[in-house]
Amino acid sequence: MNIAQWLANNWWLILIILIFFSGLFTINQGYVGVITMFGKYRRAARPGLNFKIPFLEQVMKKISVQNRSVEMEFQAVTIDQANVYFKSMLLYSVQNQDEETIKRVAFVFISDRDLMQALTRTIEGSIRAFVATKRQSEILGQRKEIVDYVKDQIDHTLEQWGYHLQDLQINDITFDKAIMDSMSKVVASNNLKAAAENEGQALLITKTKGAEAEGNAIKIAAEAEREAARLRGQGVALFRQEVARGMTEAAEQMKQANLDTNVILFSMWTEAVKNFAEYGKGNIIFLDGSADGMEKTMKQIQALMVKQAGTTHGINGV
Repeated sequence: MNIAQWLANNWWLILIILIFFSGLFTINQGYVGVITMFGKYRRAARPGLNFKIPFLEQVMKKISVQNRSVEMEFQAVTIDQANVYFKSMLLYSVQNQDEETIKRVAFVFISDRDLMQALTRTIEGSIRAFVATKRQSEILGQRKEIVDYVKDQIDHTLEQWGYHLQDLQINDITFDKAIMDSMSKVVASNNLKAAAENEGQALLITKTKGAEAEGNAIKIAAEAEREAARLRGQGVALFRQEVARGMTEAAEQMKQANLDTNVILFSMWTEAVKNFAEYGKGNIIFLDGSADGMEKTMKQIQALMVKQAGTTHGINGV
């Protein structure tokens, strides 16, 4: 028996095989198939290889259970009649893969276009209702409040459709050009005011710290000068005491040796002249070198010695 004869005798077997394979179909990962019979929902087909009754059951549609996004641009009006322009991104998905959820998603809307229109209009209406209760100066700082309000308003509605709002991002909020310009001027003036206040505070702090530092420096310098003057006074007093004590002792010794004490005065005179000449460094010093001048100077020194001697005796007596 050749192949042609076998096919002629077993045509019915071949027909059954073809009918069987015509009932096989696949659903890709991330999708759920909706099977209907005579236009009525029958069951849901999961990802992988599936079988349907040939010629009776049909794959009505394949529903994506993946996240989907859409961008929206619309306008709203605040309570003080300012136009606000929004650019937002909506992220949504099928609520879950339960059969009842898949059934709602498949039959609530005629097409995905109708779903998208209803979804965007619902969200726009919720945002406009929120914005209508706010002033334009409040809108920029209330992105999170707007998103929370929209989610609270439409979550229940989306659940009835079989969907869930994953996220709503408000990417841009703008106003009319006149309002934007006035807002920029307000921000600029506030920044200038803050900068001026900061500069004034910095200048005040700098001057205060400078005055404190200068006062402390003057105080320290005065205390140092006072201490130096005290030490200089003590040094001069001690020097005078030692000079007086030395001269007194020298005079006493010369008296005991029956020598003229004027020799001391003469020695002091000559030593002074010698020091003037040696350490004068070119400075001009006028001295009366005559005998009368020397005698006058020696008498002055002698009187000074007597005075210093009395002071020394008084100190020693104390």
